[in-house]
Amino acid sequence: MSVSWPLAFSGGFQPRLTGADNLRFICRIYNVDYSERLSYVQDFSELGVYLNEPVANYSSGMRARLAFAISMTIDFDCYLIDEVTAVGDASFREKCKVELFQKRRDRAMVIVSHSEGYIKENCNRFLLLRDKNLIEFASYREAYHHHKAMMMMPPPPGE
Repeated sequence: MSVSWPLAFSGGFQPRLTGADNLRFICRIYNVDYSERLSYVQDFSELGVYLNEPVANYSSGMRARLAFAISMTIDFDCYLIDEVTAVGDASFREKCKVELFQKRRDRAMVIVSHSEGYIKENCNRFLLLRDKNLIEFASYREAYHHHKAMMMMPPPPGE
């Protein structure tokens, strides 16, 4: 299974390169055609002429738009999501939601979130990570109550 980097993660960008050049670099790594991906990134990111500016000049929102658009240009079997769709204005967030949760609904996704609504809306399996172990729950409600109980417990000895 191919697994994505954390969606909208912009920490891997080379800040001196333009947004387009960062896309070109990522396309080379994944052995995909840059020219086929460029128009998608231009349209989706809505960065306009800034796509040809160094990423160092971008605001955090612009970097997040670029990172999400580039993340969607590479096909993965599983996407790592850390509340990425909280980026941008309402219309951009909706566009992200459609792109990720509708167009890629047949893909596996690992979502890390503190938002109850986000989890309920987008997840059908619920796991908690505790002491390097995953615990699976039948419902969000069970996972939530277990998490709350864990937070009230003192840490294990030695921590």
